[in-house]
Amino acid sequence: MKHLFTLLILVPLFSFSQTSFEKQLDSISTPEEATSFLKENKPTHGKLFTFNKEKHKTRLADDLFNLSKGGKKVSRTDFKKTFYKVIDKAVVDYYKFNIIVFDAAKTSNEDAKTKRSKVLAQYESGYRFKDLAKHNSVGPTAKMGGDTGWIKAGEMSEAFDNEAFNEDHTLNEIFSIDDLENKKYYLVIKTENRTPIEEITVLKFTEDIE
Repeated sequence: MKHLFTLLILVPLFSFSQTSFEKQLDSISTPEEATSFLKENKPTHGKLFTFNKEKHKTRLADDLFNLSKGGKKVSRTDFKKTFYKVIDKAVVDYYKFNIIVFDAAKTSNEDAKTKRSKVLAQYESGYRFKDLAKHNSVGPTAKMGGDTGWIKAGEMSEAFDNEAFNEDHTLNEIFSIDDLENKKYYLVIKTENRTPIEEITVLKFTEDIE
């Protein structure tokens, strides 16, 4: 009887806590508010991330894209309750490129430019760009044959953005970019023109069920 009485006291308190938490979640409407919320509420249990409709093809992504801005999805297991809230929805311009990156930080500016000129000459003589990227490029795109996937302004350096997103470059045209600040030199081919793609900013937060 004593245990039952204790349980009856705790259940309303737990319910109040959950209701209070969900009200706090409902009040978040901007990425800035979401970031502040995470800092104040167990940041290891949550994060703010972006879904791109072309990059993310999971069932969860589909469910979230079907929500309106401010919409929520809740998933439960025996031990955890995970909240997903759509903080923002937007249509953003994306492009695709193939790139070869030469890192002057590991050699010198002159060595990097000399190597780039040699690789460009190989490409112009008939070598496939993706093979040249695999053997000469640095960074994560090298093993993908230089393919950046869909990217938007701000994901690369300012020097890259200023040149690569210039509409004067036609599809499959090869051009160079010098990123002096970061000591990187590029060979670039645009493979997809500007494409508006829907993306959503989502707040994920997980709570333990006690």
